[in-house]
Amino acid sequence: MFNIGDKIVYPMHGAGIIESIEEKEVLGNKNKYYIMRIPLDDMKVMIPLDNTEGLGVRNIISEADADKIEALLSSWEGTVEKNWSKRYRNSEETLRKGDVFEIAKLVRSLVLVDRAKKLSTGEKKILNNARQILTSELMLVWNTSRIDAEDMLNIMIK
Repeated sequence: MFNIGDKIVYPMHGAGIIESIEEKEVLGNKNKYYIMRIPLDDMKVMIPLDNTEGLGVRNIISEADADKIEALLSSWEGTVEKNWSKRYRNSEETLRKGDVFEIAKLVRSLVLVDRAKKLSTGEKKILNNARQILTSELMLVWNTSRIDAEDMLNIMIK
């Protein structure tokens, strides 16, 4: 269970801070929800308390793990799926799971593909989503602004 003030990640949405825990009625059912503010877009998201594990909600990474992300983004060499439809499906699954290291690899591989040949519109959208999710978490880890986190992310992806 998380507490008010905890910094957490909600896969597919990004990282944020729990502002409150409230009971809300949704579709005729009363449930308790974490009310999380995502500083990246100043958006609020309701997360059902009874399904956080199933949704993949987790604490943000440590500064040491952020350093690992930096190393991964600046030096990761790997194979990239050639078939764009398989790559697209794999990318969607990576975002759903919410593993920050896999998302960093996804960002790096899609940037490499984009440099070699332009990404499809769908893959550009996935790349933008992955970058936003990564940026939102790094903002909270480093306690910095969106612009500074994006700048640092761009420097990491050489």
